[in-house]
Amino acid sequence: MSASSDTKRDFVSSELGTKEYWDQAYDREIKSFNDVGDVGEIWFGEDSQERVLDWLEDYGGVVTEDPVIDLGCGNGVMLLEMAKRGYSNLTGVDYSEGAVQLARSIADKEEVACIDYQVADLIADDCTRKYTCLTRQYKLVIDKGTYDAISLIPGDDIKTRQAYLKTVRQILSSDGVFVITSCNWTKEQLLHFWETDFKLFKTIPTPSFQFGGKKGSTVTSLVFTHKS
Repeated sequence: MSASSDTKRDFVSSELGTKEYWDQAYDREIKSFNDVGDVGEIWFGEDSQERVLDWLEDYGGVVTEDPVIDLGCGNGVMLLEMAKRGYSNLTGVDYSEGAVQLARSIADKEEVACIDYQVADLIADDCTRKYTCLTRQYKLVIDKGTYDAISLIPGDDIKTRQAYLKTVRQILSSDGVFVITSCNWTKEQLLHFWETDFKLFKTIPTPSFQFGGKKGSTVTSLVFTHKS
């Protein structure tokens, strides 16, 4: 895939694309959780999370027993909410050991035992053979901000994004759905990148705004399936 204007990022790399930033952030959140029970931030807000989960229930193509993976799960709150809605085959992965430690602690406190949290680098060479949780396939693959973070990695962001796309392609089952939520990329940019290997299945409605006669959204949520 060539690096056209639609695949090049129109924002600069930042510390949010580094493992060091997230390790430090989760060290702080672990301390806050241990001190006062604060679970930390819900990425993109609770409303964004609820929109995805409500769509899943309306869609009906993913049943509660189907394998689900949250890529870049952070504190694991998304999967905790899914567990409360009856989903029972849940996996969360993050490359920050602190995130996984926090997610496990929160799940233990909530007495939720159906989530398997694992440390995994989603863009590492041979990651789908290196990490046990990435050697299987999933009916539902969730990305809520992880593609955004990967896009902020300093250096050759196209190479890292293509490595991530390859991982998603390999772990998504032939009849599965990939749900991605982004605040850095427009719908058109997401389509241009992901439709090299996937096809758009659904656009999940998100709040929109109008400025200067143009309509836009601060968050985009799309659902993809395999092309074949």
